[in-house]
Amino acid sequence: MQEQATSSIAASSIPSSSERSSSSALHLEVKEGMESDDEIRRVPEMGGEATGTTSASGRDGTSATGQTQPSAGTQRKRGRSPADKENKRLKRLLRNRVSAQQARERKKAYLIDLEARVKELETKNAELEERLSTLQNENQMLRHILKNTTAGAQEGRK
Repeated sequence: MQEQATSSIAASSIPSSSERSSSSALHLEVKEGMESDDEIRRVPEMGGEATGTTSASGRDGTSATGQTQPSAGTQRKRGRSPADKENKRLKRLLRNRVSAQQARERKKAYLIDLEARVKELETKNAELEERLSTLQNENQMLRHILKNTTAGAQEGRK
Protein backbone atom coordinates (compact mmCIF):
# COMPACT_ATOMS: atom_id res chain seq x y z
CA MET A 1 0.00 0.00 0.00
CA GLN A 2 2.75 2.44 0.93
CA GLU A 3 4.68 1.52 -2.23
CA GLN A 4 1.66 2.52 -4.32
CA ALA A 5 1.43 5.88 -2.53
CA THR A 6 5.15 6.47 -3.03
CA SER A 7 4.98 5.58 -6.73
CA SER A 8 1.92 7.79 -7.30
CA ILE A 9 3.68 10.74 -5.62
CA ALA A 10 6.76 10.19 -7.76
CA ALA A 11 4.68 9.88 -10.93
CA SER A 12 2.74 13.05 -10.20
CA SER A 13 5.88 15.11 -9.71
CA ILE A 14 7.37 14.07 -13.06
CA PRO A 15 6.31 16.42 -15.86
CA SER A 16 4.08 14.93 -18.53
CA SER A 17 5.39 14.35 -22.04
CA SER A 18 3.55 17.45 -23.29
CA GLU A 19 5.20 19.58 -20.60
CA ARG A 20 8.63 18.14 -21.37
CA SER A 21 8.31 18.63 -25.11
CA SER A 22 7.09 22.21 -24.86
CA SER A 23 9.59 24.34 -26.72
CA SER A 24 8.00 27.74 -26.33
CA ALA A 25 8.72 30.01 -23.41
CA LEU A 26 5.29 31.54 -23.95
CA HIS A 27 3.68 28.24 -22.94
CA LEU A 28 5.84 28.26 -19.82
CA GLU A 29 4.78 31.83 -19.03
CA VAL A 30 1.09 31.01 -19.39
CA LYS A 31 1.48 27.96 -17.16
CA GLU A 32 3.28 30.01 -14.50
CA GLY A 33 1.31 33.21 -15.07
CA MET A 34 0.17 33.64 -11.47
CA GLU A 35 3.61 33.37 -9.86
CA SER A 36 5.30 36.28 -8.13
CA ASP A 37 8.58 37.80 -9.28
CA ASP A 38 10.52 35.92 -6.60
CA GLU A 39 9.05 32.61 -7.72
CA ILE A 40 9.92 33.36 -11.33
CA ARG A 41 13.55 34.19 -10.48
CA ARG A 42 13.95 31.10 -8.27
CA VAL A 43 15.19 28.12 -10.24
CA PRO A 44 13.65 24.89 -8.92
CA GLU A 45 15.76 21.81 -8.45
CA MET A 46 15.60 19.38 -11.35
CA GLY A 47 15.30 16.32 -9.09
CA GLY A 48 11.74 15.58 -10.26
CA GLU A 49 10.03 18.04 -7.93
CA ALA A 50 7.45 20.46 -9.27
CA THR A 51 7.87 24.21 -8.79
CA GLY A 52 6.66 25.40 -5.41
CA THR A 53 6.31 21.96 -3.82
CA THR A 54 8.32 20.72 -0.91
CA SER A 55 9.66 17.24 -0.46
CA ALA A 56 8.72 15.09 2.49
CA SER A 57 12.25 13.77 2.71
CA GLY A 58 15.04 15.33 4.73
CA ARG A 59 18.62 16.03 3.73
CA ASP A 60 19.81 12.63 4.89
CA GLY A 61 17.51 10.69 2.50
CA THR A 62 14.99 9.58 5.10
CA SER A 63 11.31 10.21 4.54
CA ALA A 64 8.89 11.59 7.10
CA THR A 65 8.01 7.98 8.07
CA GLY A 66 11.64 7.14 8.82
CA GLN A 67 12.24 4.89 5.81
CA THR A 68 15.27 5.51 3.64
CA GLN A 69 14.79 6.47 0.02
CA PRO A 70 17.33 5.90 -2.73
CA SER A 71 19.36 9.04 -3.36
CA ALA A 72 18.65 10.99 -6.52
CA GLY A 73 22.32 10.83 -7.51
CA THR A 74 22.20 7.08 -8.12
CA GLN A 75 19.24 7.33 -10.50
CA ARG A 76 20.67 10.06 -12.74
CA LYS A 77 22.61 9.50 -15.89
CA ARG A 78 25.86 11.31 -16.52
CA GLY A 79 24.46 13.49 -19.31
CA ARG A 80 21.29 15.52 -19.12
CA SER A 81 18.27 14.30 -21.00
CA PRO A 82 17.01 16.45 -23.87
CA ALA A 83 13.90 17.31 -21.84
CA ASP A 84 16.08 18.54 -18.95
CA LYS A 85 18.20 20.60 -21.33
CA GLU A 86 15.11 22.13 -22.93
CA ASN A 87 13.58 22.86 -19.51
CA LYS A 88 16.80 24.49 -18.36
CA ARG A 89 16.97 26.54 -21.58
CA LEU A 90 13.37 27.72 -21.16
CA LYS A 91 14.01 28.74 -17.56
CA ARG A 92 17.12 30.64 -18.62
CA LEU A 93 15.19 32.41 -21.38
CA LEU A 94 12.45 33.35 -18.93
CA ARG A 95 14.97 34.65 -16.38
CA ASN A 96 16.65 36.66 -19.14
CA ARG A 97 13.33 38.15 -20.24
CA VAL A 98 12.45 39.13 -16.67
CA SER A 99 15.92 40.59 -16.14
CA ALA A 100 15.76 42.53 -19.42
CA GLN A 101 12.33 43.92 -18.53
CA GLN A 102 13.61 45.03 -15.12
CA ALA A 103 16.64 46.67 -16.76
CA ARG A 104 14.33 48.55 -19.16
CA GLU A 105 12.19 49.73 -16.24
CA ARG A 106 15.25 50.88 -14.29
CA LYS A 107 16.53 52.73 -17.37
CA LYS A 108 13.16 54.40 -17.90
CA ALA A 109 13.01 55.53 -14.24
CA TYR A 110 16.58 56.82 -14.50
CA LEU A 111 15.78 58.78 -17.68
CA ILE A 112 12.65 60.28 -16.12
CA ASP A 113 14.75 61.35 -13.13
CA LEU A 114 17.39 62.87 -15.42
CA GLU A 115 14.76 64.74 -17.45
CA ALA A 116 13.26 66.19 -14.25
CA ARG A 117 16.73 67.25 -13.11
CA VAL A 118 17.43 68.86 -16.50
CA LYS A 119 14.23 70.92 -16.24
CA GLU A 120 15.11 71.94 -12.68
CA LEU A 121 18.64 72.98 -13.67
CA GLU A 122 17.43 74.85 -16.76
CA THR A 123 14.99 76.83 -14.60
CA LYS A 124 17.72 77.62 -12.07
CA ASN A 125 20.10 78.59 -14.87
CA ALA A 126 17.55 80.99 -16.36
CA GLU A 127 17.01 82.60 -12.92
CA LEU A 128 20.74 82.98 -12.40
CA GLU A 129 21.23 84.50 -15.87
CA GLU A 130 18.47 87.01 -15.16
CA ARG A 131 20.06 87.87 -11.81
CA LEU A 132 23.47 88.23 -13.47
CA SER A 133 22.05 90.61 -16.05
CA THR A 134 20.36 92.69 -13.34
CA LEU A 135 23.54 92.89 -11.25
CA GLN A 136 25.65 93.83 -14.29
CA ASN A 137 23.25 96.67 -15.14
CA GLU A 138 23.29 97.85 -11.52
CA ASN A 139 27.08 97.70 -11.43
CA GLN A 140 27.34 99.71 -14.65
CA MET A 141 24.97 102.39 -13.31
CA LEU A 142 26.89 102.64 -10.02
CA ARG A 143 30.18 103.02 -11.89
CA HIS A 144 28.65 105.74 -14.03
CA ILE A 145 27.32 107.53 -10.93
CA LEU A 146 30.69 107.19 -9.21
CA LYS A 147 32.48 108.56 -12.27
CA ASN A 148 30.12 111.57 -12.45
CA THR A 149 30.43 112.18 -8.71
CA THR A 150 34.22 112.09 -8.71
CA ALA A 151 34.37 114.26 -11.84
CA GLY A 152 32.01 116.85 -10.24
CA ALA A 153 34.02 116.89 -7.02
CA GLN A 154 37.27 117.48 -8.90
CA GLU A 155 35.75 120.41 -10.83
CA GLY A 156 34.46 121.91 -7.56
CA ARG A 157 37.98 121.93 -6.12
CA LYS A 158 39.36 123.84 -9.03
